[in-house]
Formats: sequence, C-alpha cells, structure tokens
Amino acid sequence: MNITIQPVKTKSELRKFIYLPAKIHKDHETWLPPIYMDEWAFFNPEKNKSFSYSDTILYLAYKNKEVVGRIMGIINNRYNAIHNEKFGRFIFMECYDDQEVAHALITAVEDWAREKGMIKMVGPLGFSDKDPQGFQISGFEYQTSVVMVANFEYMVRLIEKEGYTKKIDLHDYLISVPEELPKLYKRVYDRISNKTDFQYEMIEFATKKELKKYIVPALQLMNEIYAPIYGFVPLTEKEMHDLAGRYIPILDPHFVKVIQVGEKVVAFVVGMPDISAGIKKSKGHLFPFGLIHIMRSMKRSKGIVLLLGGIKPEYRNNGMDVLLGIKMLESAAKRGIETIESHLVMEINKPMIGEVEKVDGKLIKKFRIFQKDL
Repeated sequence: MNITIQPVKTKSELRKFIYLPAKIHKDHETWLPPIYMDEWAFFNPEKNKSFSYSDTILYLAYKNKEVVGRIMGIINNRYNAIHNEKFGRFIFMECYDDQEVAHALITAVEDWAREKGMIKMVGPLGFSDKDPQGFQISGFEYQTSVVMVANFEYMVRLIEKEGYTKKIDLHDYLISVPEELPKLYKRVYDRISNKTDFQYEMIEFATKKELKKYIVPALQLMNEIYAPIYGFVPLTEKEMHDLAGRYIPILDPHFVKVIQVGEKVVAFVVGMPDISAGIKKSKGHLFPFGLIHIMRSMKRSKGIVLLLGGIKPEYRNNGMDVLLGIKMLESAAKRGIETIESHLVMEINKPMIGEVEKVDGKLIKKFRIFQKDL
C-alpha cells in the first residue's frame, strides 16, 4: 500500500485535518462533531496560548493521494519541566480500521518526539486535561457528550498492536436526579446549617453577568487543587479568561455554584446543559442556523454535564461537597433535568467516586490514556 505521512503546513491542509473525522465517523451513531469555530481557534497559535510553551506537529496520512488519517504530537514543555519528565503526547488520532495507517501515524509522532529527546509517549492527551483525553474503551452504546471523545472500538486494538499499554483510566458516571434528596445529604446539610463556628456563603447565579467576578478566583482555586491531577497544567490569567470566553456562551448560570468564606472562594462546581442534540443537528457549524439549534437544545435539554469543580484542601471533610451537590440537584430538579453526567473522573480519585456513589451514580463509559517507552 502506498501510505505517506506529511506534516500540515498550509491552511488547506489544516482544513483537511479538521474535517477528516466527519468523513470517518459519517455512519457513527453516537459520534458528536466538534464546534468547528472552536476547532479553528484551537489550532491557531495566536488564539491558543498553549502553543507558546509547547512543541507541536500535525500529520496527515495519505493512501493513494487520499487523506485517510491524522494525528497531532505535543511536547508540553511547561508540564515536563514542572514534573521533571521527558514525555511526548499524541492526540486527535483518527483513521479507518487500517493497522498500516495507524502504524505510520503513530510512528511518525514517535520519531518526532524521540528526535526532541523524549523517552516516553502518552496519549491520547492534549495540551492539558481540559482537552479531549483518552480512547473510549467501554460504553459505546451511549451518546457522546460535549467535551468528550468518541472513537470506534477498533482504535483501542490498533494502538495496542503498536505496543501501547494502559497509563490510567477515566470514568464517566450518569446520575439520575432524585425526586427527593438522599437522606445522607439531608443529615449532613442539617448538621452544617446548625453549626455556629463555620461561616460560609453559598453563591448562586441568575445571569452570566453575575458570574464574571468569580471566574478568575474560581480558576485560581482550580490551579491550586488540580495540581496533582495527571495531565493538568496551571493556567495563566490570560488562559483563564480564554477558557471562560470559550464556555460562558454555552453555560447556564443556574448550574454554577460557588462557596465563599469571607472574601475567598473555597469551593465551586460548574455544570452545563447537555447540548449534544443541538450540535449534532447543526453538524458543528454555528451559522447560519447552527447556533439556533444549540441554544434550543440548551433550553430543552434533560441532562447536565459537569465540567469543573473542587474544594480547597483545608475546607474538605466538612460537608461542602454535600452543599454543592444539594444545590446542583435542587437547580436540576427545578429545571426538569433528569440526569447529571459526571464528565471524566480518574479511577484513582476515590473521594470523587465516593461522592458519585452516594447518589447512586452509574458507571457508563471508560476512557484510557495509553503509554509507551520510546
């Protein structure tokens, strides 16, 4: 077979890179297209500041002059310096069920990383854990949610045949919104409410304008508490505003909760309506009518996807997790929401898994980040 691997150098080639998955997944029932405006911004070094501290390469695979695969290589120099690692990453790997194409793609990225002094490859993993992570390894019958990947089952087989093994698994849970709050939640809530030595303020929002003053404090807290999480890179203030600008248009302020002690944000949780139906209908294009489909699905959605959340270490184990959970469940019930999807939880994150299990969360999908020594 005549397979060639070429780096992406032109806007035309970048267009092929961005739109290839739509061809590969055209008959994939649960696949969700990206929002293409976001894709163009992501791959633009002037708009995505992660390029400023990373080495990157984008490759296209051609077979008989037809584009049949893609992959991106990343060396996150900031992360490697913080963790004293020499790891390269691969992400956005797409191809048909063809081992020769998969081999050519991953080998090209491995060679590139090896030439830059890397000793291990991990992936799928982007610039940070805020980007799509892992190959899905179970739960293929469930619809893909926004900010998650969807791959065919064969991708796992292809990458394992290239010598990749498990690095870590990520779990996705589905929680049914109960008609009544769990008894455990009620007991903890009553206990906290009656305490006199612990003063806190639960802040809820009605408009996006009210959110703005809390964006940076909440993301600064995220920088602190996410530091041990695999793949996480601390955000600069500019990146915080960029992240907020990306998601605020599709957030519902009713599903954002903040706990403040004095003037300090000590806990928060951010959820958003599941807009996958609108994205599928729009085929990832906001114009001319895609934005209407997405906004309509936001109002009609019966599900929430959790995006971010955390509690300052010294305020854990005092019921703040329950306070956030109660307020989120109350807002969900008030809006007629039926399910809450946890997003990705590392298999080693026992506290979070415990919280999900308290409300009878069901494990529906697993994703795996792979690794290989170079």
